[in-house]
Amino acid sequence: MSRRELFTLFGALMLTMLLASLDQTIVGTALPTIVGDLHGMDDYTWVVTAYLIATTASTPLYGKMSDLYGRRPIILAAIVIFLVASALAGLSQDMLQLVLFRGLQGLGAGGLMTLAFTVVSDVLPPRERGKYQGFFGAVFALSSVAGPVLGGWLAEVDWRWIFYINLPLGLVALIAVNQVLRRHTIPTRQHQIDYLGAATLVPAVVCLLLATTWGGQSYAWTSGVILGLFSASATLIVLFIFIETRAEEPILPLRMFRQGTFSLASVIALIFGIAMFSGIIYIPLFFQMVRGYTPTNSGLLMLPMMGGMVIMSVSSGFMISRVGRYKWFLVAGSTITTIGLILFTQLHLDTPLWLSAIYMLVLGSGMGMFMQPLVLAMQNIVKIEDLGAGTSTNNFARSLGGAIGTAVLGAVMNTKLDDELAADLPGAVAQLTPEQTAGFTQADLANVMESPTVVQHLPEPVKEVVQQSFTNGLDLVFTVAASIAAVSIILTLLLPNLELRGAIAEEQQRHDDPDTDAIRIKSDTSP
Repeated sequence: MSRRELFTLFGALMLTMLLASLDQTIVGTALPTIVGDLHGMDDYTWVVTAYLIATTASTPLYGKMSDLYGRRPIILAAIVIFLVASALAGLSQDMLQLVLFRGLQGLGAGGLMTLAFTVVSDVLPPRERGKYQGFFGAVFALSSVAGPVLGGWLAEVDWRWIFYINLPLGLVALIAVNQVLRRHTIPTRQHQIDYLGAATLVPAVVCLLLATTWGGQSYAWTSGVILGLFSASATLIVLFIFIETRAEEPILPLRMFRQGTFSLASVIALIFGIAMFSGIIYIPLFFQMVRGYTPTNSGLLMLPMMGGMVIMSVSSGFMISRVGRYKWFLVAGSTITTIGLILFTQLHLDTPLWLSAIYMLVLGSGMGMFMQPLVLAMQNIVKIEDLGAGTSTNNFARSLGGAIGTAVLGAVMNTKLDDELAADLPGAVAQLTPEQTAGFTQADLANVMESPTVVQHLPEPVKEVVQQSFTNGLDLVFTVAASIAAVSIILTLLLPNLELRGAIAEEQQRHDDPDTDAIRIKSDTSP
């Protein structure tokens, strides 16, 4: 592949990655406007949940399908599904239609995220991938900040353009990917689709995500619904593993997990997903609920985090390509991420913005240093015929961790918030003057989580209690997230310091002769 073709392909892949990651964040700030227009408050959370579940559940399927049928037809299919769903979501006339089309969008997005990394791995050896895949981390950082800002602005213009904007960008990516990959394709092989594996994996993931999403919110953790979902998920996972041991072409080849590095990296990806999404989701909540900023402004305040992620993602990628090893970047990234989360436990009502910016810069730098080396670690260890499945496993584990972490940490915060309000709110209400009492109702508190602006209009004694309760709840969230992130430090220290393979020819030789693995992958025995 010529340099021009490589840059064209890489630009198109970055665009597809932007589309998928942007849609995870752009809808949130516009949801109140959308709900008001479509009159569907009861289905409020499902607009986000449907997308997240579909994305997570479909990711492993795309990786394996691309290994069997080739990257080009599968990534083109994912783009088309995403664009069709975007158009339909923009045309939605009620909340049911929007939720269904958001789920369809998620099915396409699951392929966009994982196949972007996989296609790069086809055209570049592991040692060269770092400096290119680092830009993917920059795209993710950009979307985490640009999404809320853009979503808030488009909501004021016409919320339907949140979905329509994907169409011209997606068409450019579709044409570019098709033109370049049509001339450079990996050979397909004889295949037999693992229908039984897909039929058990997808519902297992859906049941797990529903249990963690509904638990502590719609249903008690000990309710029959939640326990039933967890039981169904566990049963389906056991059945899935049994099926995969006997499938001719398993969706998730279990042989990959015989490599200790791959198994360990998968666990690290799951843990890191919890820590990463806690920062992306709950920091804006602090700015909106406690400090009173609008969703758009809270997105702009996240720029230091984005800057840290972009700088460290790109620079660490270049450094890894130069050094040829990734372990100590993972150790440093997980350590800095943990420190960043610990710093956020120190947030208070009067914390200066400049100090918050430093905290975000530290956290963003850690996440940027961590994300791409982990993908490289997993790609470096798998055989070439499992490259798609191996890459998708990383994205699947990280997305699953993010989904579970968001739900569980949300339950932690809500429990703390309820306890704080129950203890302190009666005293604050007792301080209200008759005029303040007349303008204050319990309905105002019930609407706090749905509209941050409600907090700013509460009577002053009640407002202070609510803001302090949110601060204490978020402190607990970041404490739990930091504790989880600290586990990733220990796990990354256990990773072997493998050398990245340096040429495509080496990968092909590993495919032809698996016994050469011990020779081609050199392990540094130094500490």
